[in-house]
Amino acid sequence: MSYELTDLERNAALRLNADYRYDHFISKVARSGELWALKDDNGLLFLNSDNDETCLPVWPHADYAKLWAVGDLARYQPQAITLKIWLERWTDGLTQDGIAVTVFPLQDEENLVEEPTELADSLNKKLEQYAQE
Repeated sequence: MSYELTDLERNAALRLNADYRYDHFISKVARSGELWALKDDNGLLFLNSDNDETCLPVWPHADYAKLWAVGDLARYQPQAITLKIWLERWTDGLTQDGIAVTVFPLQDEENLVEEPTELADSLNKKLEQYAQE
């Protein structure tokens, strides 16, 4: 269930540094119940980190993912992943495959790379916090 992304919110989020984008990602995904990757006819988009790790980039909203899919990557389209499925299947699958997660990356910016289990822990903590509110 994608949330309504206003121009004001989008522009503000795009000015955040990597740490604040991570926090924004966690809050938005925990509230909306979905996250976004990029996919084309051949499958998901994977990136290589500066440390040559294979990473799956994920965003809190389809509009942010679209910002990445330009130029040579224009064939990629946002693909929603429910938070429930992410936590039940993707976390273990990515971990077993040795794939890290790039959380809310932006072009030409410093981006955070996280292990899938650490990302799942952060998401579960936020879900618990929201459940207590």
